[in-house]
Amino acid sequence: MLVQLIAFLGYQTFMSVYNPILFNQTKEKRYAQVIESLIDIRDAQLAHKQVTGRFSDDFNKLVTFIDTAKFTITQRRDTSVVDEVLTKQFGVTMTKDMVVIDTLGYASVKDSLFKSDNRYKTMMNVPVGEEGAKFSLKAGFINQNDIRIPVFEAMVKKAVILFDQDKDLINQENQVVSVEAVNGDALKVGSMDEVNTNGNWPKNYAAND
Repeated sequence: MLVQLIAFLGYQTFMSVYNPILFNQTKEKRYAQVIESLIDIRDAQLAHKQVTGRFSDDFNKLVTFIDTAKFTITQRRDTSVVDEVLTKQFGVTMTKDMVVIDTLGYASVKDSLFKSDNRYKTMMNVPVGEEGAKFSLKAGFINQNDIRIPVFEAMVKKAVILFDQDKDLINQENQVVSVEAVNGDALKVGSMDEVNTNGNWPKNYAAND
């Protein structure tokens, strides 16, 4: 009986150490996949803002935008022109400097961002975790110094990504505070409260970000 108790306690001690290791391995793998999707969403949103002046709060419209929209390719050049007012005032030819923006052509948003890859059509789907889960997407404006500035936020709760993992470990993960971890209870990019298009993950989770 004593031997069985010792074996049981030994097993419990082992699992108390081993389970968090497995949890962290699963967490890091899933977070990396989710972050890849969030980066795609951010790239699409930044393109949408560049072309339309605002972010989108609808994934279907964002996909349609990528399928159909084009970037305007421009060239900026400095030039000088005759300043008619000063020329008339001083009786000699006077010039003024100015900047001219030339339109050179147009480029497909889809080709620029995703080339032949169609993954943007499913970027609203959380790639791992709870089946059928989707990212939430918000967009709007905030006022700074009487200027309306477009903002957006895409996010998914950690509990959705890790839905099949130990609940106590998920609760601990939701409360984590560290420069090398994803702080808070969600993975997200952007913000509805400030001008910020960054993600809330550290660089070790997304080397290409």
